[in-house]
Amino acid sequence: MRRAASIAGVAAGVAARSATAKAVSGRSEARQAAAARQQLKSAEALVKVLGNMRGAAMKIGQTLSTVDLGMVPEEVRPRFQEILAGLQQNAEPVSFKAISKVITGDLGGRLSDHFSDFAEEPIAAASIGQVHRATTRDGRDVAVKVQYPGIAEAIHADMRNLRLVLRLLDVVAPGINTGAIADEIRERISEEIDYELEASNQRAMARAYRDHPFILVPGVVGDLCRERVIVSDFIEGDRFAEARLRDQAARNRIGEIFVRFYINGPMRHQLLNGDPHPGNAIFLADGRVAFLDFGFFKRLSDAEIAHLMASNRALDARDAEALMEVMVQVGALESDPALAQPFLESYEAIFAWLFSEEPLQIDGSRTGEMMRRYNQLQGDADFESLTLPAEHMVMMRSVMLLIGLLGQLEATNRWAAIGREWLYGDPPETELGKLEADYLDRQGALA
Repeated sequence: MRRAASIAGVAAGVAARSATAKAVSGRSEARQAAAARQQLKSAEALVKVLGNMRGAAMKIGQTLSTVDLGMVPEEVRPRFQEILAGLQQNAEPVSFKAISKVITGDLGGRLSDHFSDFAEEPIAAASIGQVHRATTRDGRDVAVKVQYPGIAEAIHADMRNLRLVLRLLDVVAPGINTGAIADEIRERISEEIDYELEASNQRAMARAYRDHPFILVPGVVGDLCRERVIVSDFIEGDRFAEARLRDQAARNRIGEIFVRFYINGPMRHQLLNGDPHPGNAIFLADGRVAFLDFGFFKRLSDAEIAHLMASNRALDARDAEALMEVMVQVGALESDPALAQPFLESYEAIFAWLFSEEPLQIDGSRTGEMMRRYNQLQGDADFESLTLPAEHMVMMRSVMLLIGLLGQLEATNRWAAIGREWLYGDPPETELGKLEADYLDRQGALA
């Protein structure tokens, strides 16, 4: 009830500011500026309430901070996303006393039985839990991610309050498909609160990227991981906000690493991490990028990889009939030649940038067009029976969030050259590609 009242109170204030903004919009420049200020105040209110709520509600703001839906004026859009970015890793932490009870409750004994040193102040606090730096009894420098006490109950409350939260979003950013957001949260949240499952996912990723030249996945301390606790190697480096300030060449390099990790990688090792997020990357001094958080994850079968490859090759060739054939094979659509071309065009809105033969700087506002085209596809009576397979949905979500990151970096590349490595087996053209090819050759020789 308290959480619902908190949302309702902020919603009332946001609605009032929205009404004021509408009343003054379209008039003088001064009044338009006043309307923009009202939207920023609404964003600040949204951050405050969702940040305190954590759980499912906070996930919404984190997604909005990454994906540019084009719903606020261009002149205030950077500040709008900057405000929402406060939800990425700066949630209000809970007390050390409460956190230590969770750890000892899961691991047994006392904190000192497992750690020789444990920092009371968290180094990060997010939607489901917070992270503390510690040293294990054998001297290993680690990061300890601990679930908030009572978070499962809070998440169930959020599920009941979700309609209120989404009404608040309708005011702040009208036009979002709140139904799709609700479905995604419900599907994802049960996996996110199972830290033993996440530890297993992270272990698999760390194995896939062991000794990689520019990608690092921290190792997991398996005997200290439980349902509410994950212990992994501590990684020190810059965060995304600092990386965004680097020069163009450095940002291009980061963008390529992101694409290689979130798109090229899954096609090779069949492990798909569907959560490209500013808070999930750390930039090391030696040029490597460390990736964190493997709660939203899918292990891909050979058949699923084959379907993804076939759909992307059809898209690259702009072969509407071939793409439709793949969708029919996986049970996503019934065969109908009249739907082939409109489906291709909708798929292009999301994935076509991957096949740009010319250098292309990613525009973060493309995610708004992607979302609109996807919503339009879902709302079209002709596609009422459309049910995309899980691997396509996870990849689609991953690409939309990735576009948000690349847009914030203003990264430029000839993306087709990177994609053709996994799609057709073409030799790499970039320096990073050559480094990775050498690494893969060495790994193959060791296998």
